[in-house]
Order: sequence, then structure tokens, then C-alpha cells
Amino acid sequence: MWPLPKPAPGPQPPDGAVVSVRLPFSFRFQHPAQVVVAGFGLVIAAGTLLLTLPVATASGEPAGWMAALFTSTSAVCVTGLAVVDTETHWSAFGEVVIAGLVQVGGLGIMTLATLFTLLVSGRLGLRARIAAQAETKALSMGDVRRVVRKVVLFSLLCESVAAAVLAARFLIGYGEPFGRALYLGAFHAVSAFNNAGFALWPDSLVRFVADPWICLTVAFACIVGGLGFPVVFELARAWRRPRTWSVLTRITLGTSLALLLLGTGVFLATEWSNPGTLGRLDDPGKVLAAFFTAVMPRSAGFNTLDITQLYPSSWLATDLLMFIGGGSAGTAGGIKVTTIGLLAFVVWAEMRGESRVNVGRRRLPDTTQRQAVTITTLGVALVGLATYLLLALTPHGLDVVLFEVISAFGTAGMTTGITASLGTAGHLLLVVLMFIGRIGPLTLGSALALNTRARHYELPEERVIVG
Repeated sequence: MWPLPKPAPGPQPPDGAVVSVRLPFSFRFQHPAQVVVAGFGLVIAAGTLLLTLPVATASGEPAGWMAALFTSTSAVCVTGLAVVDTETHWSAFGEVVIAGLVQVGGLGIMTLATLFTLLVSGRLGLRARIAAQAETKALSMGDVRRVVRKVVLFSLLCESVAAAVLAARFLIGYGEPFGRALYLGAFHAVSAFNNAGFALWPDSLVRFVADPWICLTVAFACIVGGLGFPVVFELARAWRRPRTWSVLTRITLGTSLALLLLGTGVFLATEWSNPGTLGRLDDPGKVLAAFFTAVMPRSAGFNTLDITQLYPSSWLATDLLMFIGGGSAGTAGGIKVTTIGLLAFVVWAEMRGESRVNVGRRRLPDTTQRQAVTITTLGVALVGLATYLLLALTPHGLDVVLFEVISAFGTAGMTTGITASLGTAGHLLLVVLMFIGRIGPLTLGSALALNTRARHYELPEERVIVG
């Protein structure tokens, strides 16, 4: 117990008076990003405790702490990597816990906390508004209440539609009992929309590689969830007036479409004759499988092709897609398509010798450009460091280790099959990567920086040779 400070000399309060004592320490959040980090950490801890309960496993034996921690982190961070088979290791209770953690992680801790505050009190304080804004990426604090309501309602609507389609397909096409079909549809709809990648089959969705009802429903749920809520809301409001779209929407849609088309083309060209992947399918099946494989690295994590059978060139293409990820303020991970899109405009402006970076009829502020460079640099540095450490800790080669690291950082959840064999140290490293990848390198850095300093002077400028 901390000793109480001695009373200062001088007149003392009368007996029975209430004395206010300042403890030798105080803890409070000084930055909204710290609330986001702490919120995700608490939910991961709670999920770990629930998954260690005997009722959470199919065998009735308590799960190991490492398996529980890894699974909880993977679920909350909507990654999908697993050290144990989801269907055979966890009970129905454990699977429901995982789905709940995925839902909480997808919507965001602060989004749910804001909703609960609104339901209980009907009003929102300034500190809670700022914290919610940090998670929902709302463009102004006045939009937070409206955004939170829309986020939750839109998420539930999309998940319900996807669950209904999947459940009907499982019921009619595969003869599953009604209750089982409904459960499978709901679980995979939540996992797909939140870009989590958890599946209730050991081979993910490989058995449905030629089923357009399953593949397209899951793919479009992943795409919608990964676009980002601000983009989706703007499209719903002004989809007939593309000229009025914001820079965020234009960059997100343009870059996402380009990556989908490019990824589909690359996988078709590379894997067309591979007997272990596309080679065994007919032409429509090849296009469907290539499209699905191009969507999933963008943080979704499902797979209809055996990842271990892909050519190394396809692994490299998957690495790049996983690192980029999806849209800002969505359920996808990675450094975000907006970051890559902004950097492309920066490079284009620099090559043309322009002093300002313009997108359409708008000029990008210098702070936005610095944020894009910072996020990309931190991401590359983190992936490089983690790859080196995992190579030193495990006997696996560079290609599979790099794939695993980028999958964890980009919260993609795809694996070449080495996750379970990485050992405790490797699993802890992936846990850290998934956590950082979900909350974002810049958010974590802001949370650790307790104070911001304002510079009241400028230093003389000096040109440096670059390149």
C-alpha cells in the first residue's frame, strides 16, 4: 500500500473533516488514441479469459493460455490467423465468443462504447466524442453521434443480408439442417463483413471454390466492409453524382478497383496452368477463384485455393496486396489503399516538378502527405524487423516467414501453414504484429506520445542531396 503523505506544518483541519489526499501517482488518458489502444487491449484480455474456460473447448479441457491469447487477439484484430483448428478445437460457446470478438473488433471499441453511452444517457461528452472520433475516423466531432448510429445499423444490415444468402445456400445446396445452416451463415457473414477470415472448416472455403453463391457473397461482404464507412455513406448519399465525391472516396474506389483488377489478372496469368490451384478448374471457375483470391489478401483472410500450392510469384503478389490492405475507417487492415493512392499522387507531382500535390480540383495538405509517408515507412520498418526476428526464431525460409509476417501486420489472416509451428516466441511476435496492425502504427505512436510540442521558431533551410 502506498504510504500517505505526512501533513504539512501549520493549522490542521478539525476532527471529522474530510481531507483530500493526492496520491503519489495518477493515471489518465491524455490522448484519444490511448483510449483506443487500451480498449482493444482490455477486450483481448477479456476474450482470452473466456477462451480459457473449459466450456470454450470441444474437449472440455481448458485451452492453453497461448492458444487463447492468440485466438482472442486474432479475433479482436479481425485477422483470422489461428494456432488451432477453429471447428474441432473450440466448442459452440468458444465459436460464439470468437464471433463476438470479431464483431467488437470490426466495429471498433470506441464505436460500441459511444453507442452504449448514447443508449444509457442520451448524450455524449466532449472527451468521449474525441475518443470516438479517433476510432470512427469521423471528419468532424459533430458527426460522431450520427456516424456511430449509421455504422452499427449498416454493419448489422450487411451482415444480415450476407447471413441470409449463405444460410439459404447451405440449407438448399448442401442439405444442412435449418439451425446449422443459419449458424454457419451468421458466423461466416460476421467473419466476412469484418474481414476476419475465420471459417468453420479446416480448409477455409476451398470446398466451395466453384460455388458462386458462397464465394461472391463472402467476397462482396469483405469488399463492402473493407471500403470504409465514410466512403460507403458518401456513395449511398451521392452515388449518382460522382463529380461531387470527396478525394477520399475517389482515391479509395479508384485504388481498390485497380488492385482488384490487377490482382485478378496476375493470379489468372500466374496460376492458370498450376494443377494445384487453377489448373483443375474450368474457365469460369478459374475466373471466380482468381477474383476471390485477389479480394481476400486485402485483409479478408479466406481462401478457396490451397495457399501452399501457389507459385512463389503469387505469394509475392499476395504479400503486396496484404500490405496495402483496404480502405480507411473500414474493417480491413494494412496501410490502407488511401495511403498508397496518396503516395502515388505525391510521386506523380514530384516527377512533374510541381510544388503542390493536387487530386482533381483539390490540393492535398502537407500534413496528409507526411502521414502517408510515416505510415508506409513505419509499416515497412515493422515488417522488416519482425521478419528478421521470426527468421532467427524459427527454421522456416524467407518466403513463408515474410508471408506470415505481412499477413499478421495487414490483419489478412492468410497463411502458408506454418502458424502453429512457430513456437511461443513466434506466436507472441505475431500477437504484437496483429495488435499494431489493427490499431495502426500511427495510432500507436500517438498513444505513446503523451505530449505534443508546438515549435515557435523555424530553423534555416538547407537542401540535401536525395538519391
